[in-house]
Amino acid sequence: MKPLQDHLREYIAARRALGTQLQEPAHTLYGFLEFLRRKRARFITISLALEWSQQSQNVQRATWARKLSMVRQFARWLNVLEPRHQVPPPRLLPVRHRRSKPHIYTDAQIIQLMEAAAALRSPRGMKAISLKTLIGLLAATGLRPGEAAALEDRDVDLRVGLLVIRESKFGKSRQVPVHGSTVVALENYARVRDRLLPHRRSSSFLVSDHGTALDLGTVRRWFCKISTACGLRRSPGDKRCGRGPRLQDLRHTFATKRLVEWYRAGLNVSLQMPKLATYLGHSSVGCTYWYIEAVPELLQFATEFERTTRQGGRR
Repeated sequence: MKPLQDHLREYIAARRALGTQLQEPAHTLYGFLEFLRRKRARFITISLALEWSQQSQNVQRATWARKLSMVRQFARWLNVLEPRHQVPPPRLLPVRHRRSKPHIYTDAQIIQLMEAAAALRSPRGMKAISLKTLIGLLAATGLRPGEAAALEDRDVDLRVGLLVIRESKFGKSRQVPVHGSTVVALENYARVRDRLLPHRRSSSFLVSDHGTALDLGTVRRWFCKISTACGLRRSPGDKRCGRGPRLQDLRHTFATKRLVEWYRAGLNVSLQMPKLATYLGHSSVGCTYWYIEAVPELLQFATEFERTTRQGGRR
């Protein structure tokens, strides 16, 4: 019988061939297989999957459910090959999905984070420059962290100031124009990167000290460290990151600032919204409207705009 590790490698390769990045699930599932090894289990069982998913304490129930969902998908794959692998049923750990309230960074906080990133130390110096550039890129473009980490050299055209996002969330690809100042920052990064790592092991644009693609789990730990140092996140006093602003919130900040600018300029935001939705790669305009509901200042702007519009229509 083929080892579970081999099955997992084939599963990950097949999913990635279909356009899924699968970075967090791959790391998580290898941890699950290590748990099965310690239990001397040859097959996935519902009870073992449930026990493993609930090992972590002081986390939200949604975290347990997400880990169990990753096992479920892998177990479905294995069950076709070997029916003795049990598939955990959906909603075994029912949770009510709630989107986290976004943290909207101020310009000063973004600068503070970039300065803290630049002060990080690593053998070849790539940790500092890559994290600083990533933070600046997310703040300037509103990309998802995974989209920025997945950029390859061929996707970054600095001559025309254009990024190509390939088969991101929902399998959609798009082109993202970037401001001239962002182009300059990316050119500086590429120049320093090539000087520090003349023989990279990856075609990824943003790389680690080893010249390989950035691992998002590692990057989030770096970000946790600097955001705690900046006073934006409380440290729980152990190796965990605790709760606080996230990398993803740089995307929320970008979208929110665009909407605030449009409202303050007196533009009809309803007409502008499809442009922002396309730029951000949202599946629908409804996803973009969520920012108005999530940020009180935007909700106030929207309410005042609607009131003014109605009053104007009655005249």
